[in-house]
Amino acid sequence: MKIESIRILPLRGATPDGGWDDVHLNPETNLHTLVEVITDEGITGLGSVFTSAHLVEGAVAVLKPFLIGASALDPAATSEMLHQQTFWQGRGGAITHAISGIDIALWDIFGKVCGQPISRLLGGRYRERIKPYGSLLMGEPDVLLPRLEDGMRRGFRAFKIGWGPFGRVDRKTDERIVKAARDCIGSDIELMVDAGGSDALWPHGYKWAVETAKMLADYDVTWFEEALRPDDLEGYIQLTKNSPVPIAACEVLTRRQSFLEWIERRAVDFIQPDVTKVGGLSEEHRIAQYADDHAIRFVPHGWNTAVGLAADLQLLAAAANAKWVEYITPAPYIEELLLDPIQLDETDGMIAIPDGPGLGMRWNPDGIEKFTGGMALTESTK
Repeated sequence: MKIESIRILPLRGATPDGGWDDVHLNPETNLHTLVEVITDEGITGLGSVFTSAHLVEGAVAVLKPFLIGASALDPAATSEMLHQQTFWQGRGGAITHAISGIDIALWDIFGKVCGQPISRLLGGRYRERIKPYGSLLMGEPDVLLPRLEDGMRRGFRAFKIGWGPFGRVDRKTDERIVKAARDCIGSDIELMVDAGGSDALWPHGYKWAVETAKMLADYDVTWFEEALRPDDLEGYIQLTKNSPVPIAACEVLTRRQSFLEWIERRAVDFIQPDVTKVGGLSEEHRIAQYADDHAIRFVPHGWNTAVGLAADLQLLAAAANAKWVEYITPAPYIEELLLDPIQLDETDGMIAIPDGPGLGMRWNPDGIEKFTGGMALTESTK
């Protein structure tokens, strides 16, 4: 079975508020792009890319000579061939992001052909359920608390609050927000804090981060995320060694090779590759396994779409060192793209990991049409 064509479906109109500059929220631009791979036997697969359609289109144009006619049943090998053939064209950049979406789509195809969920094809399922944490943009208490209360009504038993004013005003503001969040959700619900150190011109270094970590420990924070700039490896090594709470990072790194030193030198307690940027399922599964060999927890970064969430769930089922899945809430690119809504268990806030073929989820044609300006997915023969 060969790859016959590839389609790009830009999502527009509902980019989640993540502290972006207004230019990223312009209706004419976009931050999330779906990629559909079509085979010569009519079976299709769907992937997601955390990159604007302009960049995906350019990357796919570069990849096409190697992609069209390649095997659709060997996702890891086909994706590695794409990486190897494009080192000089954008190693780790937009081309790697585009390969991520293609790789997810190829695994989706492989699962459909085999009649198995991707997680089983990756080597087997360690779990059938996992805890989602509601991922929310931080704000002053009058803004944040209604968001947390809404998430609790939906059944979430863990939350991550991030970006917004945290680390951008003063220490009193940081603690006031975290204390209000903890008081709101109570002591039985997990709370994670994301400083957003990959934000443009992040002003803080190690000393701010370690002092902030001490404050967060007073509120039983599960982990402290992106406390430093994303390339500050030495700072993260020191922070992880001295922080009283676990440290999480690495969401902006791409390609598995970039993660080796972070894992080997134990720069983080929880590692966070993003399947829609890092190189897809093939790369991220290898990262998760290597992290497990070093007793580092695997927590995929998932600020994206229903397709990215579906890929994360398959990765987490196949990872021994996993406990949570990131779930933006609310998120039209998740809820409105799914034909079958995800249900949280009322007692423990867990969700079931799909066990159907491929990604295991069905896509809502109305949602696809709404956010792509009238486009539709190609009908698949499986």
